Amino acid sequence: MLQNLETLSREARSWPFEQARNLLAHVLKKRLSDAERDAAKLLIDAGKADEALATFEALNRPVILETGYGPSGLPHMGTFGEVARTTMVRNAFRALTGDHWRTRLIAFSDDMDGLRKVPEGVPNPEMLREDLHLPLTRVRDPFGTHDSFGAHNNARLRAFLDSFGFEYEFMSSTETYRSGRFDATLLTLLERFDKVMGIMLPTLGEERRATYSPFLPISPITGHVLQVPTLERNVERGTIVFDDPAGGRTEVPVTGGHVKLQWKPDWAMRWTALDVDYEMSGKDLIESVRESGKICRALGGTPPEGFNYELFLDVEGKKISKSKGNGLTMDEWLRYGTPESLSWYMFQSPKSAKSLHFNVIPRATDDYLSFIEQYKTQEPAKQIDNAVWHIHSGTPPESASPVSFALLLNLVGVANASSKDQLWAYFAKYLPDATPDNQPVLDRLMGYALNYYEDFAKPSKTYRLPDDKEKAALLDLAERLKALPADTTDGEIIQGEVYAVGKAHEFEPLRAWFQALYEVLLGASQGPRFGSFAAIYGLPQTIALIEAGANGELAA
Repeated sequence: MLQNLETLSREARSWPFEQARNLLAHVLKKRLSDAERDAAKLLIDAGKADEALATFEALNRPVILETGYGPSGLPHMGTFGEVARTTMVRNAFRALTGDHWRTRLIAFSDDMDGLRKVPEGVPNPEMLREDLHLPLTRVRDPFGTHDSFGAHNNARLRAFLDSFGFEYEFMSSTETYRSGRFDATLLTLLERFDKVMGIMLPTLGEERRATYSPFLPISPITGHVLQVPTLERNVERGTIVFDDPAGGRTEVPVTGGHVKLQWKPDWAMRWTALDVDYEMSGKDLIESVRESGKICRALGGTPPEGFNYELFLDVEGKKISKSKGNGLTMDEWLRYGTPESLSWYMFQSPKSAKSLHFNVIPRATDDYLSFIEQYKTQEPAKQIDNAVWHIHSGTPPESASPVSFALLLNLVGVANASSKDQLWAYFAKYLPDATPDNQPVLDRLMGYALNYYEDFAKPSKTYRLPDDKEKAALLDLAERLKALPADTTDGEIIQGEVYAVGKAHEFEPLRAWFQALYEVLLGASQGPRFGSFAAIYGLPQTIALIEAGANGELAA
């Protein structure tokens, strides 16, 4: 599904395709001369990316996209968002180039970093306190399941990414440093030490400048990652000299895992050594991207293409902080909403700040479902800009759920349901052929709706009394529905009666009538399409609900 889309991809307006076109321009400029670039661009624009790759050897190397992760804690919403969004760009690039050009997505774990503080909420904090300043891959695992705390969190990261079906290559900082893969670039940095210091020192405070070095040596005695000045450097031997608090003046090679780099030089070194072509980051790292880019150039590399996404806000509009715990965790979202709804949320407007709170989950879930429905009838040029094309890597499901999440939430509340079996019983007439096996999305949504209603919707429900006009309209609606066959399951017929009552009683605007239905009957300011809700809940039960609301029994 990612092939033969080159023409559509060049005109697509969704942000992953914009990023993919930027990435293509970046790679062509990075690898080819001006004349070669023009020739390659003509071929690719003509849908002949395979010919361009065959013609220019420099294009045969895969395009590298990278995401980074600090394993001092467990995977979180930001980790998911970065990998999900980068995957969307990767797939858009594949479509843009006819899926002829190899791509790689590296999920890089900075597990050689020293443990600076004990994370909250982990077992055996005293043990971790004893291991402070050791590389994360040498810190003992407080959970007792892996060789180290870094290995534990890396395993969680990989299981986390695998559960969403992401295609990626995991890379460990510790293993990569020790393997020698970074050695050549580390030696270049040693040689160009003064240039790197010239970039970094102006960005630091006076006290930090006095002790700063891009190299963080690993103490041969304690194994600690040391933040100490570099006293001497020997380019010919490939070593640095520093004062080890545990052993005095010490000389170590900068290769083979004996040192790691401060994070901005480390980021630049990775870009250079791994030939990274694309990496996105949060808006809070704009300055860091700029400084790392300068260091990358000083090392002879080319900084990758990328963009800065906006950060999430809590329900009060404040920046989310892991330490404050004012955000929403992955596990919390997945208790109340589908993974696809989370992907949809990540897709939408990444350069706009958005609230990340429980109250966004129902809307995100229903928006995702509506985009699935829209996709069915869209022309191809619209389909590849539809969020679900990107969420499902070009192959969205043919169907999702026959009813909305909002409807299920209200059904749970009105029916006082506590199990999926109770909810499925209401669908026996409305969807007689539906089962959990042939409607798996609906079955999953029922579970999410039960959880969400119990934890959030139920405590916030507030029923009100109808005014005289609303009461008359409600009783009129009840009488009209009594005139229909009791086994009516056509939501459109019921919805037609609801509209007719609103017009007959002269509600202006008409949505005020629907808002009255929701507030009086469902205890909420908004709700599902009422005709569909009534068809599933059952006409006799709906009539009884309307009469109870009209007579003030629900508000009481």
